[in-house]
Amino acid sequence: MPRTPRRRNIAPPREDVLAAVMGTVAERGLDGLTMAGLGREVGMSSGHLLYYFRTKDELLLQTLEWSEARLGTERRALLAGPGTARERLDACIALYVTDGHRDPHWTLRLEVWNRSQDADDDARARQAAIEDAWQGDLTELLTDGIAAGRTATRLRALMDGFSVHVTVGIPGTGRQQVLDQLRTYVDETLTPPGAGTPAADVAPGF
Repeated sequence: MPRTPRRRNIAPPREDVLAAVMGTVAERGLDGLTMAGLGREVGMSSGHLLYYFRTKDELLLQTLEWSEARLGTERRALLAGPGTARERLDACIALYVTDGHRDPHWTLRLEVWNRSQDADDDARARQAAIEDAWQGDLTELLTDGIAAGRTATRLRALMDGFSVHVTVGIPGTGRQQVLDQLRTYVDETLTPPGAGTPAADVAPGF
């Protein structure tokens, strides 16, 4: 009697697993994300997940990198699109700032940052690459300004801080309030010379 072929445990596409992580974080938060539960959702055992991703920290980092890559595609399209430099900057800011309380991307980002205290050099370098991508695009958008890099650093720090407040749900903060505050900062920082702002912090074209 011929043997029945042993069924192979074929892993789902990596992107399906990462999308499932993001979906779980969106629906149930980080506390609801377990390797066993994720395995059931994608048709893999927790052991197989650990075989492919090694640790939960690595799974979270890869999910963040995947999410950031998708945002990077949107960001580059915005930066290359029509409109003034200021309009493209406002669009880039809106893309960066959290969507609201428990935004899954920002929830994941904060968790990865929190776990980075014990991360190895490779993980730290990969996290830095995420930050550098935003920094580079913001600096390029502010190009020709004497202090473009400095302004981009300050702007990104403000976006980070405000987004943390909104993501964790600090009372009195909201996405629209944050966007208004950032627009005010840009207005004050990128005002043309002669309008009351030091020329050193001015980026032309706004």
